[in-house]
Amino acid sequence: MDWGKATSYFTTKVIYKRKYLKPEWIEMARQGREVVREEVQKDGRIRRWIYIKEVDRYLRVVFMQDGETVHNAFFDRNFKKEVRK
Repeated sequence: MDWGKATSYFTTKVIYKRKYLKPEWIEMARQGREVVREEVQKDGRIRRWIYIKEVDRYLRVVFMQDGETVHNAFFDRNFKKEVRK
């Protein structure tokens, strides 16, 4: 599978622990498609949450400062989409 640019942590740990991950989901987050929230951590890493309709859950994808290199990804069971009024 082609995950694009990724840290060694992602390629050696994350994709083996989380076999449910799909490269197309990571690519959606990388390209900014379907992003429902984005935050920059203090260390400069970028968190993006995307909604995965097929499983009805939110996936948090963490990128390095360049916004391309994926570092971590997991379903965020505590994520609540903000409702704007």
